Amino acid sequence: MTDHSHIAAAEADHINARVVSNRAHARQAFPDAPHLLNNASMNRAFDTISKWPGYTPTPLLDLPEIAAHCGVARVVYKDESTRLGLGAFKALGGAYAVADLVREQVAKGANVGEVTVATATDGNHGRSVAWGAQLAGCNAKIYIHEHVSRAREAAMQAYGAEVIRVHGNYEVSLADCRADAEANGWHLVSDTSWEGYVDVPRAIMAGYTVMGREIIDQLGAEALTHAFLPIGVGGLAAGVAAPLWAHMGTQLCNLISIESTMSCCFADSIEAGRPTLFDITEETLMAGLSCGEVSLVAWEILQPALSHSMAISDEAVAPLMRWFHERSPSIEAGECSTSGLAGLLQAHKTPQHWQSMDFDANSVVLLIGTEGATDPDLYAKIISGD
Repeated sequence: MTDHSHIAAAEADHINARVVSNRAHARQAFPDAPHLLNNASMNRAFDTISKWPGYTPTPLLDLPEIAAHCGVARVVYKDESTRLGLGAFKALGGAYAVADLVREQVAKGANVGEVTVATATDGNHGRSVAWGAQLAGCNAKIYIHEHVSRAREAAMQAYGAEVIRVHGNYEVSLADCRADAEANGWHLVSDTSWEGYVDVPRAIMAGYTVMGREIIDQLGAEALTHAFLPIGVGGLAAGVAAPLWAHMGTQLCNLISIESTMSCCFADSIEAGRPTLFDITEETLMAGLSCGEVSLVAWEILQPALSHSMAISDEAVAPLMRWFHERSPSIEAGECSTSGLAGLLQAHKTPQHWQSMDFDANSVVLLIGTEGATDPDLYAKIISGD
């Protein structure tokens, strides 16, 4: 077993972890339905994105020291820190939805320079939308809440987007963005879906399915038994779950959502058996997971697919960022990228959770490294321990 102090810190007894078993979980055939993420939409997304300049599959890295520590066969980490030069998985989704929307508007006779897309974001989604708008030649309005860092704001402005900062949390920024988009005739590119607004979020999730397709190809004949899926509104988790489900069918591995205890809308929703709003009163360090309301499209995919929902507090984030940084070879892991490893370590230290999730010596576990140092100043501060 590793004696690394950062791993010990991430398994400390004072770290709060909550696990909810999903009563709605059922091993069933993949619902290849047009209103969800189906095989046709996933194939279209891959065909488009794989032709983008700079596209290359991100690496699937082995973490043998973690596998040995936990007593499992293999732990793999999908490293999104190099995705399309934007440093996060969200480069796949927002930009793909913008490309889709612009094609549709041009087909209707619109001048691309007069098309404006708008979104609310904690950072990475807005950066993808801004980059996608620059690539497509349209305008972008990005709404951020008061806790989004100046570095993330500047990264979006660098792609030519106008960034509007609002007082309040993510839900407030989304409400302002929706109202202004409706008033000005802008096209909303939100990764959260609600009643009557599903097409664009579904396109965003279709972009994320490229990750799942890459993972399947990279694993080859080896089958996953477990996957920890970071969850904000659910788009990433659904985007990885859908291709895995389509590939594995009724033998789908245990899918475990992982989120912050400060914004655990999915754990609450899974426990209640219906989408449930979580009132965020304190912001998690894992900024990309700070969402209080589930995406309805993601919910339809994830409610039957998830075996468990897990929520963790922030105390493991900094130690695990340092562990990734200091290991050899070093991995640039941002705040949200630690969530899956934190969940795995917390499950490992708690026998009832380990058993309920069916871990054993043959387990093959997937972790998602959602981002690199998308906020370089914060990353450097955490890594240095300041």
